[in-house]
Amino acid sequence: MEIAASKIVLVTGASKGIGQATAVAFAKAGYNVCVNYHSDKSGADETVQRCRDLGARAIAIGANVADQEAVRQMFVTCDDSLGSATCLVNNAGIIGGASSLVDLDSAALVSTFQSNVFGMIYCMQEAAKRMRTDEGGLGGAIVNMSSVAAALGSPGEYVHYAASKGAVETLTIGAGKELGPLGIRVNAIRVGTTATDMHHREGNPDRPKMVAAATPLGRIAEPLDIAEAAVWLASSAAGFVSGTTLTVAGGLAP
Repeated sequence: MEIAASKIVLVTGASKGIGQATAVAFAKAGYNVCVNYHSDKSGADETVQRCRDLGARAIAIGANVADQEAVRQMFVTCDDSLGSATCLVNNAGIIGGASSLVDLDSAALVSTFQSNVFGMIYCMQEAAKRMRTDEGGLGGAIVNMSSVAAALGSPGEYVHYAASKGAVETLTIGAGKELGPLGIRVNAIRVGTTATDMHHREGNPDRPKMVAAATPLGRIAEPLDIAEAAVWLASSAAGFVSGTTLTVAGGLAP
């Protein structure tokens, strides 16, 4: 398969789960792929290989998105190795542990917003500098990963995480309006509970089973369900969609 040189996606948090599935789905759709990871280099290398197996050029770049300078360097490396990104998928993020609001640790609150909100803004800033048509860019698309938690609030579990994802959706609305005239579409996916290891890592392993029982379609999402929605939002088929949050949660709604 021949890959169009101008189609370059940068996917943050792409060493596993939704991020990995998204990177591979974009490779299948004809993009060259920049795979960001924080600490799981082996997972990122696996993602890169899966993308290359589909004919894409792909690289892995380690960077903590909560570090603004690391984000800047990541985009420069992508520029030098693949070219300027025409699509950004802001997938990196953390839950910050399960906790009630009153028992929430300050450090968990800070790290959650640093990763989920500040990091997303840093990445959007760098992407917009490269995509904006008024300064010679080709335009592009940004897809931000939100969560049904933004609408449901996650009381007694992840209220701090839900608040960070509410900020993501507000950011998507505002950025869609601000960047649209510059040739950049901005959308979000309100992700339902997905079959990854996140809830095990965050100390709430029974949550996926509980959510599946309450979901009209009778299951939780697979990473590919989310990945294919991201590819659609970045495509010309969604060319008149911007500032919008698409819920992909099997019918589970507030």
